Amino acid sequence: MPEQPDHYDAIILGAGGAGMMCAAMAGQRGRRVLLIDHADKPGKKILISGGGRCNFTNIQTAPDRYLSGNPHFAKSALSRYTAQDFIALVDSHGIAWHEKTLGQLFCDGPACQIVDMLLAECEKGRTHILLGDAVGDVSHDGSHYKVALRDKIYTAPKLVVATGGPSIPKMGATGFAYDLARQFGLKIVEPRPALVPLTLGGDEVMFRELSGVSANVVATCGKTRFREAALFTHRGLSGPAILQVSSYWRHGDMLKISFLPDHEPGWLKNAKKDRHSATLASLLSSHLPARLAAALAEKLDLPGTLANLPDRKLAMAEEQLASWAFHPNGSEGFAKAEVTAGGVSTAELSSKTMEARKMPGLYVIGEAADVTGWLGGYNFQWAWASGWAAAQDI
Repeated sequence: MPEQPDHYDAIILGAGGAGMMCAAMAGQRGRRVLLIDHADKPGKKILISGGGRCNFTNIQTAPDRYLSGNPHFAKSALSRYTAQDFIALVDSHGIAWHEKTLGQLFCDGPACQIVDMLLAECEKGRTHILLGDAVGDVSHDGSHYKVALRDKIYTAPKLVVATGGPSIPKMGATGFAYDLARQFGLKIVEPRPALVPLTLGGDEVMFRELSGVSANVVATCGKTRFREAALFTHRGLSGPAILQVSSYWRHGDMLKISFLPDHEPGWLKNAKKDRHSATLASLLSSHLPARLAAALAEKLDLPGTLANLPDRKLAMAEEQLASWAFHPNGSEGFAKAEVTAGGVSTAELSSKTMEARKMPGLYVIGEAADVTGWLGGYNFQWAWASGWAAAQDI
């Protein structure tokens, strides 16, 4: 094997989705690229995503499905490298896929197909890849970036930070990107867990007894609402609807859940006429899982048959079921968060190229930047799009 050269056109730190995409596209533009990762294998998060099938994009991708300090920042990259562009790449490698709910696309086979595809694209671009060693010192001498690795110094006029955020630390995730950004004077939006289960305490501990029970609900936090499944866990609340609103939730915020989103106002009063001998618990159990129905009925504390309950109390119960307030006392943290919200401030970066405004040649892509997508393939599409955008400028 030939000796690794010391000088490149670009060094990319992080062999996840964004880093591999950037390396492949830059290499195919004729750039000499070095891709480095401290992990022993590339694309570890890709391999575990989508239950091992990789939810690699979403055909409903739009800028308003991303959180950022600048809601317009993602528009440029997402419009120039679209979900259809990535689908075309997947198709060109003969990878079979299918659409699930809400525009989510998954591989028919294992997620390693996406990693293998990206590695093949890197090979096409003659990318040099170094895995399994932590990066040492990173510096800039005024014209070139210097990266210390394996007792060698690698240099390049361009340095791309694609090391992600601290979510899922057991996969090797760290806050390295933020340390590097601070070193070069870039501001950080405080990182926090996103797409993460929420925990319950106090009077709401009783809901933990419903662990394993799920229902299709509308979950609301502030002005943001999602209609998907919610799942009760031994620590609190999870499931797609909860993971989605968790990205918007802050400590102290209230979360509201509509347990029967398809029911029109007055449905309990009408049920009283049709099923006057039913109890509230039995009526709810015809629409919700039995354990959940029993718990909600117990909380509502309306014993006896519907016939004996005044319309006023039924209206109050209806209102509560349509907007049940929960007060999460926290989340399950970065250990269980699918992604990280926050990161390198978009005010520091060009939305077209992802280059730092005050540090020429330094680029920040993927999850390391303050752009966080919804659940369902949006974060991978940001990885592809931001990686592609930076590659066009390298």
